[in-house]
Amino acid sequence: MRTLALAIVFSFTAAAQKELIKANYTKYEHRIPMRDGKRLFTAVYIPKDQSRKYPILMSRTPYSVGPYGTDNYPDSFRKSEKFLKEGFIFVFQDVRGRYMSEGEFVNVRPYLENKKGPPDVDEASDTYDTVDWLISNIPNNNGRAGIFGISYPGFYAAIGAVDAHPALKASSPQAPVTDWFVGDDFHHNGGFYLPHFFRFFTSFGLARPEPTTKAATGISPKIVDAYEFFLSVGPLVNLNEKYFKNQIPYWNEFIQHPDYDDYWKARDVRRGAKNMKPAMMTVGGWFDAEDLFGALRLYDAIEKQGKPPQNMLVMGPWAHGQWGSGPGDRLGHVPFNAKTGEFYRDEIEFPFFLHHLKENGEMKLPKAFMFETGANQWRKFDAWPPKNALPKSLYLHPEGRLSPEPPAAPHTTAFDEYVSDPNKPVPFTPGIAQSMTREHMLDDQRFAAARPDVLVYQTGPLEEDMILAGPLTPVLHVSTTGTDADWVVKLVDVYPDDFPNPDPNPERITMGGYQQLVRGELFRARFRNSFEKPEPLTPARIDKIQYAMPDVFHNFRRGHKIMIQIQSSWFPLVDRNPQKYVANIYNARREDFVKATHRVYRSPEQPSRLQVLVWR
Repeated sequence: MRTLALAIVFSFTAAAQKELIKANYTKYEHRIPMRDGKRLFTAVYIPKDQSRKYPILMSRTPYSVGPYGTDNYPDSFRKSEKFLKEGFIFVFQDVRGRYMSEGEFVNVRPYLENKKGPPDVDEASDTYDTVDWLISNIPNNNGRAGIFGISYPGFYAAIGAVDAHPALKASSPQAPVTDWFVGDDFHHNGGFYLPHFFRFFTSFGLARPEPTTKAATGISPKIVDAYEFFLSVGPLVNLNEKYFKNQIPYWNEFIQHPDYDDYWKARDVRRGAKNMKPAMMTVGGWFDAEDLFGALRLYDAIEKQGKPPQNMLVMGPWAHGQWGSGPGDRLGHVPFNAKTGEFYRDEIEFPFFLHHLKENGEMKLPKAFMFETGANQWRKFDAWPPKNALPKSLYLHPEGRLSPEPPAAPHTTAFDEYVSDPNKPVPFTPGIAQSMTREHMLDDQRFAAARPDVLVYQTGPLEEDMILAGPLTPVLHVSTTGTDADWVVKLVDVYPDDFPNPDPNPERITMGGYQQLVRGELFRARFRNSFEKPEPLTPARIDKIQYAMPDVFHNFRRGHKIMIQIQSSWFPLVDRNPQKYVANIYNARREDFVKATHRVYRSPEQPSRLQVLVWR
């Protein structure tokens, strides 16, 4: 057995990690010049054992590489113990215009495919210049580099793989920001994700006049109950009038682009997918409230457009970034019966970088390494969705029934209806929340099913397991008395009445009949024909609303029921649709918010349904 070059005892408790890094790594700080002369602040941690060469593993971030100072060390590198045993040069960089780096910061800076010289820079060129400098100036590197990042740093990992430096051999975008209008963070199919923006950009979006180690102080009103707070704020225009007061530059920029125009299109990282050169491993969480879309759709784009030496997808049962640290054994009231985070870091992430950066270890990783929720087990696939997954539809029927059989009896007026009142919107979570909760991605939906403005359809108890694997596509035939509307479709796993409670059960949770959210997604009807050119609805006219929901890989076990819930608000997760068409909802006024009666049709002529893929 090879003697470990870093001969230490690894007691990997939280308290020990910092001392472990200090004992075995020397920290250096550099200001690396870019092609336009701006310098980016970079912290480099080099193994003290200089008897061999090491690959470079880097992360670029807008969130600070602190603590600053060569004698100040971080608590963790957020990596498996195996990385430290094996030996890597760890590099962390403040991106252009953030914290200690020079230059101007631009949110999800657009990729410039045809650069005309040093004045033309983007995050791809900054990554290239950084790798080039590191390979030339950091001692004892082996000439190979990798990049990783979670969330916004995941965007930098993805864009850093575009037109990459030849030494950049592997990239792992994890929950990457990919498209901020269609599906990530701040918009979902045109609907605005309200509390996330408020919490994030009131500080993050502030201008920084010069390099600093300090974070900007944001606007932080006391919020006890987000539902009541945002309802009392009223229309979105009041956020600026009451709180922002034109001091949040990105908000001012944001509201000028209510539709999917060139501003948003330029910021879609998938534009560079065809030019991604390193091996790629995209990682996401099935219960990621922020960037589930980005992980799935970036992988798709690379698969269709790019030609990297490897394109791999990993999806686990995680909230946003949950795989980066901690056991990952549960979320909210739902256990996963395994330490999925530890498994990922040890058995997936480490072998990927080991193989590509050290040319060490047999590559046994599959095309897609996916966690099957419901049954709580990992599966390996040579394609995603699985090649043998078969299309099926779940149709809406009278009396709240859900069935794979389409409506048979001709009855063109068959529909269900409800009154949607934007002043009494459906909450997104059963409890009181101060902001967006990660647990809402699998919360018990019984609170919503009891409301008169939520339609509920369900199967009987399943006679055998049904595994859904891949994207979901709602196809709704709808009408409204208003001129705009939101449609929220939720796929729910209904537990048997005799399902056991947790033991111990200090919160006194009743799991019998638990309605676990598996996937929910909203669509703003004004964009039914085009995200670029919104159109009002015509009152009483039947329209078809069809859209893509993020993938699932869920086992509805025998004895469980499959449920679909349909509603028109999800507050304050998503801003309220006035239901009266206005050109820019960010400028809507209180008088624009009106009640409307919405109908969902379920006849043979208008068969509303959820299209799924069934695997085994």
